Amino acid sequence: MKALTIGVGGVGESLAAIVDRRDPQGEIIQTMVLADYDLARAQAVSRRLGEERFPAAQVDARSRDAVAALAEEHDVEIVCNLLPPQFNLRVMEGVLKARRHYLDTGMGDDPEPLPDGSQRPFHDQVQFDYHERFEKIGKLALLGQGVEPGMVDYLARYAADHFFDEVDEIGVRDGANLEIPGFKGMAFGFSIWTTLDECTCPAIVWEVDRGFYEVEAFSETEDFFVPAGIGHCKMGHVAHDEVIHMARNARLLKGVKRVTFKYGLEDDFIAGIQVLESLNLTTMEPVTFRGMEIAPRDFVAAVAPAPAELGKAFVGKTAAGVWVKGKKDGLQRQLYFYHVADNQETVAKYGTQAVVCQTAFTTAIALEMLATGKLVGCQGNPDSGVRSPEEFCADPYVALMADYEFVGGVMEMDSEYKRARDHEALTAPLM
Repeated sequence: MKALTIGVGGVGESLAAIVDRRDPQGEIIQTMVLADYDLARAQAVSRRLGEERFPAAQVDARSRDAVAALAEEHDVEIVCNLLPPQFNLRVMEGVLKARRHYLDTGMGDDPEPLPDGSQRPFHDQVQFDYHERFEKIGKLALLGQGVEPGMVDYLARYAADHFFDEVDEIGVRDGANLEIPGFKGMAFGFSIWTTLDECTCPAIVWEVDRGFYEVEAFSETEDFFVPAGIGHCKMGHVAHDEVIHMARNARLLKGVKRVTFKYGLEDDFIAGIQVLESLNLTTMEPVTFRGMEIAPRDFVAAVAPAPAELGKAFVGKTAAGVWVKGKKDGLQRQLYFYHVADNQETVAKYGTQAVVCQTAFTTAIALEMLATGKLVGCQGNPDSGVRSPEEFCADPYVALMADYEFVGGVMEMDSEYKRARDHEALTAPLM
């Protein structure tokens, strides 16, 4: 398969490096075009991995025609959009014009106001409006194929299919013990633009009887134990796509009744976000400065230390996972399905830091599943339209995690089911 990747930041570079390590002979992905507005950035990654298989290109993703022309020039089957989410609709339009498959790692707000001047609610994602257009051309638009959303959504489907008879609640939980020894100040481990967006917007929760509703960012904090040596993390609500994907696909998740997303940030980092917000430096409303217009958030993202490089200095681990509560054999059960990445290990293997590697490996697995027939039409999977990860059988995905050296885990948490099984284990020799 031939693929076009638009956006060669930390996630784009990680994707190419992961594909190269998994498939060094190009038997699955023959060519991956690396395209960016900054041609020099794309060329640097191309030279590192091999210019013949990973050719570099320049593209302005704001142009539907430019995206379509590049996809057609290289005769790719799929376009991987790894840009910040404000570019999603423009790239989707270009992909539709070129009649290719589409993939991204996160959704964004609709840039166009509603007729009454209000903003479309975050949970009412405009990207789903493209469903019929992709169905008409027989192509897939694979939304949320990163880690959160992405991996956790596949794990939620896997949990529902194999570990529960019914599901009451799914909570995505993300924690880390990453730090840069001796560093003072705010250290962004992921896209600065996206982090500021997530940390300043109201978070969303979904409940079957109430629908979607907003809560304050970082509210309802809880102490959650994260395995693999990370330990206890204080976590609060954050706006994230998984709540939308899982709510839309509740029927495939054994009728889940509540979905939340929380992750852990240090108090100092949250305080730093609040300072930026108080100074209006997180807004996307342009301001005029010395005759030039600039959005304050774009300015902060431009001048802050780049996560792609700063992140390589982190020491520690980061975990992403999904906490599933429900019933099995009539007993209450709760499990945490997760993946943990060690930052120094990912830097050594891929030349990129853990957070962006975690985001990229699901994209790589999705590409392999599409290329090898484990996605389209497999086990009742859809073959066209705009789709969430939960709409696909997760078994091939979970099986491939180990092949990609991103091995997942599951932690049985205290519950009626666990206590009953613990008692059975204790008394088994007496039977």
